Amino acid sequence: MGQLNPILSLAAILAVSAAALPAGARAESSGGTLVIALNSDARSLEPGINRDSNTDTVVNHLFEGLVGYRTDLSVGPALADSWTVSDDGLTYTFDLRDGVRFHDGTPLTAEAVKWNWDRKSGQEGWLCRRFFDGTNGLNVEEVSAPDPDTVVIRIAEPSALFLSQLANVQCGFLIAAPTSAGADGSWTPIGTGPFKLGEWKHGDSLTLDRFDGYVPSTAPASAYSGARDVKVDAVRFQTIPDADAAAAALETGEIDVLPALTSIKIADLKAAGVDVLVAPGLAWSTLLMQTEDPLLKSEKLRQAIAHAIDRTQIVDVISGGLAKPNSSGVAEIMAGFDDRFLDWPAYDLEAARALIAEAGYKGEPIVIQTNHRFSHMYDTAVIVHAMLMSAGLNVQLEVLDWSAQLDNYLNGKFQMQSFSFSPRFDPTLMYAALISDKSTSKWAQWGSPEAIALLKKSGEVLDPKERMEVFAELHTMMIKEVPTIGLFYAPAVEAVGKGVEGYKPWAAARPIAWGVSRY
Repeated sequence: MGQLNPILSLAAILAVSAAALPAGARAESSGGTLVIALNSDARSLEPGINRDSNTDTVVNHLFEGLVGYRTDLSVGPALADSWTVSDDGLTYTFDLRDGVRFHDGTPLTAEAVKWNWDRKSGQEGWLCRRFFDGTNGLNVEEVSAPDPDTVVIRIAEPSALFLSQLANVQCGFLIAAPTSAGADGSWTPIGTGPFKLGEWKHGDSLTLDRFDGYVPSTAPASAYSGARDVKVDAVRFQTIPDADAAAAALETGEIDVLPALTSIKIADLKAAGVDVLVAPGLAWSTLLMQTEDPLLKSEKLRQAIAHAIDRTQIVDVISGGLAKPNSSGVAEIMAGFDDRFLDWPAYDLEAARALIAEAGYKGEPIVIQTNHRFSHMYDTAVIVHAMLMSAGLNVQLEVLDWSAQLDNYLNGKFQMQSFSFSPRFDPTLMYAALISDKSTSKWAQWGSPEAIALLKKSGEVLDPKERMEVFAELHTMMIKEVPTIGLFYAPAVEAVGKGVEGYKPWAAARPIAWGVSRY
């Protein structure tokens, strides 16, 4: 049994519940435009291409997958009403829900789903291919459309991860209309979601209009699964990079929802009469280290850095006391979590200094990259900088534009980075964000062949208890090799202005505009 996460009880007190509509009902619009603040513009509107967390938020309002994650981290129906699995675990048959149309009016068919798979699986730039092509174990061999309402997907080996991967918030399988892709290589986002593209003022705002032709699922609404009933005329994602400016805009009513709220703003907003909502989170704050760097390729030096960092102090400051340290790829709210995953080298400056000397370190500079776009990354970098300097390391901060830092991460061009991984709902997915062959995957943090083999095994083992033993072995290896330093899983802390009803945060920390009224 895993420990009870204290954030869960806090979330139960603070989170606002949104009642589901009767099955199949189409919501009456309360009208108006719901305004949600984002600290950066979407990078693209094509699923799985040039993505980040803000891009994911927008894309999931335009598109749906065959399945989607519920708020309890289970996988439920979305475009598929139901599915069956063959006795050998290799063939999944999905029944599409009735009446679904794309934003251009064309009907959703199984052939359209197959078109999406055929295009994506061969598309250069689709970073999610590795989750389906056998690189990480799961291998989709064929997607077929035996009739207009039925999609059949065959995989090479039984997988504990297949449905979870289809629903993956970052790298799932979202369905676009074949007319989205122009012959000239252009892309027009035409999905089946409850919102369609309105006006995009790049760098300023992105407005999505209510899609009146939307036919919701008959399943109960729960995050990205079930009914997506829209009660407003439009949602506008307003780009406000500065956290102070965003908080002020919420207080004055210029925006309605402020996600990714920093802890230092909570008391001020509560004092201003703003509702602050909290849910257990899965965004993993980390300190990345480039293990192929001439200095940081030293395992002893990486171990020294682990001992030099007081994770408890960092987590208390950055999360406002809402989280606890966790350096494993298994979050407290994931099924099967136990205390083994809290093990980590203790904060010990003497041990750190001894390892620094053993590593033969001679004062060479170590640069931590960070940015001002995400204040928690910057604040973490500042604290870590001071701690490592106290241990005797010559550490420098490099503050970059977020897009530049992200590009450096994707290409492995850094020594250290203050970073955060978007929520993954399964430990295999979280570890897959770290582990891969570094010679071909420049973004990878951990290229150990043993870690790669264990990651593959974790997706193949079907028994939940056996899977947790694989993750425990991975964590033990991580403690020794220290390819990166996990800090904590950030709770989803969001604020809503007056006149907003039915909004609630969830573990993915992605704002959801359906089911929300604005008066």
